Amino acid sequence: MIDSHCHLNYKGLAEQQDAVLGRARAAGVAGFLNISTRQSEWQDVVATAERESDVWATVGIHPHEADQHADLGREVLLEATRHPRVIGIGESGLDYYYDKSDRAVQQALFRMHIGVARETGLPLVIHTRDADDDTAAILAEEMGQGAFPALIHCFTASPEFGRKVLDLGLTISISGIVTFKNATDLQEFVKEIPADRLLVETDSPFLAPVPHRGKPCEPGFVRDTAQFVADLRGEDLAGLSASTSANFFRLFAKAAP
Repeated sequence: MIDSHCHLNYKGLAEQQDAVLGRARAAGVAGFLNISTRQSEWQDVVATAERESDVWATVGIHPHEADQHADLGREVLLEATRHPRVIGIGESGLDYYYDKSDRAVQQALFRMHIGVARETGLPLVIHTRDADDDTAAILAEEMGQGAFPALIHCFTASPEFGRKVLDLGLTISISGIVTFKNATDLQEFVKEIPADRLLVETDSPFLAPVPHRGKPCEPGFVRDTAQFVADLRGEDLAGLSASTSANFFRLFAKAAP
């Protein structure tokens, strides 16, 4: 299986990166997408992907960091995508829950990331929280100007939003949040996601799934999330792992064997 979203260079994982990756591989995880959230991380995130053959990288700006990157030039992001180990753009998007950056700046950077995804053909990894309406509106408007590959990572939004992005052709990635006892709406929606549009992730070192709640999350815990999702959907773990891995390589074609 593939952990389609992790932060291997964040505190809690970076200090024991080799051991973390070893434990995940022993649990059956065969690939890792190492996500960046600010420009200062790009070099380290890419360096991990250069060192580890089963790790790939993204480059992008998280909406929390938008104010600090308001003047990031499109060409800077475009140039960073040319590295052979960079297979995606992001994470980028909108976060109105914390509002750590001005919403207009978040939206402008989100649209810039979309433009680079459209130009390069690399998938855009989207973060959205408490911003369903604006995220859906921007995605629909931008898709109307030209299609681009994208996924909603760590999906926790409403089923209505989920159906909208599926109609736009996006993929949805499910994190350990689905295992939480209060995530009943998400658990029901997971059953609706088409088999060819589903990914699983950890978002480690955050959001450890049951039975690891209270611990720093590790990429190896994606197995627990995958098992929970498989049970919800009435599938076996091997089948879900195979289909989500195939979906990953189809979406992130630059990483395909």
